[in-house]
Amino acid sequence: MMRILIADDDREICDLLEIYINNEGFQVIKAYDGREAYEKFKETDPDCVILDVMMPKMDGLEVVNKIREDSQVPILMLSAKTSDIDKIRGLAKGADDYVVKPFNPLEVVARVKSLLRRSSYHQPNTDENEIEIGPLMIRRDEHEVETVDGESIRLTVLEFGILYLLASNPNRVFSADEIFERVWKQETDIPSKTVMVHVSHLRDKIEKATGGEKVIQTVWGVGYKIEGN
Repeated sequence: MMRILIADDDREICDLLEIYINNEGFQVIKAYDGREAYEKFKETDPDCVILDVMMPKMDGLEVVNKIREDSQVPILMLSAKTSDIDKIRGLAKGADDYVVKPFNPLEVVARVKSLLRRSSYHQPNTDENEIEIGPLMIRRDEHEVETVDGESIRLTVLEFGILYLLASNPNRVFSADEIFERVWKQETDIPSKTVMVHVSHLRDKIEKATGGEKVIQTVWGVGYKIEGN
């Protein structure tokens, strides 16, 4: 049974989400402040984490930072803040998705299930397990990326999904809408900023590991691509 950690200082929200998530066959672990959330994360090794942004003792963004030090577990942020900059801050810290309060609990459940489908527990539907492109070796089944020199690159679930999509379709340009629909497996009218943040972090990690090589190319006004070997 997959474990979902829910952290929110509003106990009614935790209890409500627990009911809906339990109905999907998942086990729920609850925490009511950021410090407790991180401690329970280390103790239970959950398959997905739902974090409120504003929590006592340690806010949700701090918890994301600490989790991302050694884990790529899918993370869904909850917040009453609605501005784009607040959403981008959450994604920039390493979160995979974002839901604004007040929310429909069924939407949260759908987002969690979508994140789990994209995680390392569920592999992409393709026959190519290993892709070598530019300075990178991408291993789908192992959910690993390393440079040709053997340096490992730690990516989030969504970063890996973007990289694998572009690398398995060399020279093809994907718009932000296409990337969002294929990697997030959702349809939306405004995905571009979300995709932009994840592509930016993916690029930073690749360039840091490869000595500055620009693997992902921007085709201005169109989208992103990786040129074939």
